[in-house]
This record gives sequence, structure tokens and C-alpha cells, in this order.
Amino acid sequence: MILIRARLLTFRRDPLAPDDTDSFRYFEDGGLLIEDGTIRAIDDFSALHAPGATVIDHRPHLVLPGFIDTHLHFPQTQVIASWATELLDWLNDYTFPEEARYTDPALCATMARAFLDRLTEQGTTTAVAYASVHATSAEALFAEAIARNMRLITGKVMMDRNAPDALCDTAQSAYDDSKALIARWHGKGRLGYAITPRFAITSTPAQMEAAQALAREHPDCHIQTHLSENHAEIALSCQLYPKAVDYTDIYARYGLLRENSLLGHAIHLSDREVGALAEAGAKPVFCPTSNLYLGSGLFDDARLRGAGLTNAIATDIGGGTSYSMLQTLAEGYKVLQLQRQRLHPFRAFHWITRGNAVALGLEDRIGTLEAGTEADLVVLDARATPAMALRMDRARGLMDELFTLQVMGDDRAVVQTYVAGVARKG
Repeated sequence: MILIRARLLTFRRDPLAPDDTDSFRYFEDGGLLIEDGTIRAIDDFSALHAPGATVIDHRPHLVLPGFIDTHLHFPQTQVIASWATELLDWLNDYTFPEEARYTDPALCATMARAFLDRLTEQGTTTAVAYASVHATSAEALFAEAIARNMRLITGKVMMDRNAPDALCDTAQSAYDDSKALIARWHGKGRLGYAITPRFAITSTPAQMEAAQALAREHPDCHIQTHLSENHAEIALSCQLYPKAVDYTDIYARYGLLRENSLLGHAIHLSDREVGALAEAGAKPVFCPTSNLYLGSGLFDDARLRGAGLTNAIATDIGGGTSYSMLQTLAEGYKVLQLQRQRLHPFRAFHWITRGNAVALGLEDRIGTLEAGTEADLVVLDARATPAMALRMDRARGLMDELFTLQVMGDDRAVVQTYVAGVARKG
């Protein structure tokens, strides 16, 4: 049993405005009692009595729930910062050749360790990741996550056309491999499976039917794919599925839009598509560093939220340029500023903790510091660099501190990351 002493911040709901202090709980001198990977109590430190507990004093640092990354690509770890003109060129020139290497179990195991190390050093404790088309890649990532008792949702990519032969499965093999992975890993420890047709361009109708069958047979599995990231992608998708009304309708026709569907990007959507997503309860995923890097477009958060959608936010490694959810918030702030949408720091930190947990349907288990939830935490230092320390000398309170972390923070601001109560950084 351990008792963490620090300043604590946990959210109850999405803050409506910068002055909505009822949306969170903040403890200036708080205590967090952790046993067997679970938070047993949260209170003022002076109010907690835990004889025999080991006290870990993180003062004056700030402790929040661990960050949640809802869209990233495990096999793209080593193609971050690869130059290309736009999405489809980037896939063909860098991503597909790199992913072809992931047939090798030894490489997969090595990269799985590196991948999860990079996440935890950035304060990320839950990830929703794409593996490669090879079952070996998903096996390795699941195995590494369970060894760390880390919450992970992943799945092998389904892809049977418009890719190199080394990266193509078939409708039947994709179904069989996914089915076997679900049986082996889904629900084991803190693991979940995501049915993963990469996107409409790389799946034939037969494979989409296979994904539909998997989704029908496993309603508790997430579904992850890409939607409307790039104009050329949209045009080709609609050309390949001429009976569909639009890109979104392709997925709807195969039963792939539902409350636990995660749709990466969702930038260029018609009003009809927004309505269809809202009706299904599907979750768009905002990937700001990727969208800026590939020049894909500006995610309209306010428009989608106004239609009743719950938006997630993610790094999208390796189209994204940083593993850091803090850097993701910094770039997300700029994307929204360009549309006169203001991402204030309370909403920002809710988004990468409880907000993403809500998008995953896991807010009862992760994303807060409430008693009974999983003990995933991040310890943050807003004075981590000389420039941040100078800024903090003029900070006027918690909001300024959070905004300093949001705009200037990266892995240097992460003092420690706890995964199920175990320190995993350093």
C-alpha cells in the first residue's frame, strides 16, 4: 500500500468555461491511497489515515490521472518525421515499407518495449493503437502491455488491397486472425481488442463484410478506422464504393458505426455525415499534430460537439509528430484558435484524462483519481525547464500553471508516471 502526497487534480465532468470550478476537485495538499493497482481513497492528506502505508511525497508537483491516447500506430514508431507531400504519398513512401517489417516477432517484441516506454515517459498510461496487418505485431504489443499491467486497446490491421503484397491479408485471414486475437487477449488483464479495418481504400467489400461479422459477434470490442482525413482519400474511397452516399456511409453500410467506434481525423464532413455520426454515437478523434504535419485540414471541434458528438484527442504517431499529449494539446490549441474556438486549460486537461475515458466508455475505470478506479497517474512539474520556470514566476494560480504545461510542456515536465500504482518512468 502506498500513499502519494501531492497537489491533486481530478475532473468530475467537462468544464463548461474557465470559471467552472465545480467541474473538478483540487487538493492543495492531497493524499492518494493506492493498493493492488487501485485507488482506495482520495482526500486532504491530513484526513487520510493509512498505518503501514509507504508515503511518497511528490510535493510541490501536481498529480493528475494518467493521459489517454486514443489513436496511434505502433508500427510507425520509426517513421515519425518522414517528409512527404500529403497523406497517400506518406503512406506509400514510408509507412507501408516500414510496416512490412513487422512480420518478424523479434522486431515486434523489441519495438513494443520501445513504443510503450515512449508513452509512459510522456505520462500516457492508456493507448488505443493500430498494429500492422501481421498478427505477430498485435501479439507482441499485447504481451508487452500485460507484462506492465498497462491498459491497452489494439488490433491487427485488416487490409486486402491498395497496399504492397507483403501487407495484404484476405477477407478470410483477417477475420480468422482477428478472431483468434480476440479469443486470446480481449478482456485479459487490462487489455481490449479493436476491430481494425485500416480505412475503406485498403479493404474490399468482402473484407468490410468480415469486419462487420466481427463487430456483430463482439459488440464489446472497439472498432477503429480512419475517416475523411484528406480530400484525395475521400475521393478515392467514394470511387471504390460508388453505391455509398459519402465516405461515412461506407462504414455505416457495413455496421461499423456505433458508440464504441473510433474514427481518426473526421475533418471534412458534410452535415449529413455529422448527423449520421451523432445518431450512431461514434467518436471522432482529433489528431492535431498529424493534421498540421500532413496539411490535412482543421478539425472543427465546436461543430461536432454542437451536434452532440463526443470527440476524443490523440497523437496519431507516426503521422503525428510527438508522443506527448501535452504537445498534442499545444497544437490542438492552435488548430482551434484558427477557427476562433478557445481551448482553455481546464477543458484541455479534462480532454486528455476523463474526456478520452468517456470517449472509450471507460470513465468508471480510468481518467480520474476517484476511489475505486485504476491507479494510473502522472506527476507534473510546471517548472521543468528554465523557460517554464520563468513563466511560472508570474503565474496567478492553477489555471496559469495548467496553461504553461499545455503550451510549453513535454516529457521534461513529466516527473513520474504510475501505471496501476507502479512507477514506470526512469
